[in-house]
Amino acid sequence: MKNLTSLLLGSVLLLGAVGCETAKTSADAPDNLNDEAENVNTVEETLEDANSNTRQAQLSSDIRAREQRNEVFGNEQERADTDIISEVRAKLEANIPRSKLVVTAEDGKVNIAGTVTNQKEYETIEPLAKEIKGVEAVSMDVKIVSPEQS
Repeated sequence: MKNLTSLLLGSVLLLGAVGCETAKTSADAPDNLNDEAENVNTVEETLEDANSNTRQAQLSSDIRAREQRNEVFGNEQERADTDIISEVRAKLEANIPRSKLVVTAEDGKVNIAGTVTNQKEYETIEPLAKEIKGVEAVSMDVKIVSPEQS
């Protein structure tokens, strides 16, 4: 009975994880590609969190761990969508700390939606995403919003 319960619980958790193929660069980024970012003019908290040494170390560690796991267990050029999503999100969060972006992927095609604070950040998104192994194409629905004036 315990084994059956564990199996059912594990299956539900696995299916839940597979169904959630999006990642956000901040807590108030959109929940999916069709939503709008919350509080688009308040970006300083996002910037503070993303620039912390602890968060930078976490982001680097996440990318490194996924790449190492893929080298050991998979084909270097064939990447799981969940790995691509996670690595693109981490790359964007680390390099565009005031962004409020959501990332999805399917068969190596990455979709990114949300907001950034200037044109330079906008122009940085696609090249950063393409640095991740397995990314074949990038589609963007990103708006530029000016941060709130203090």
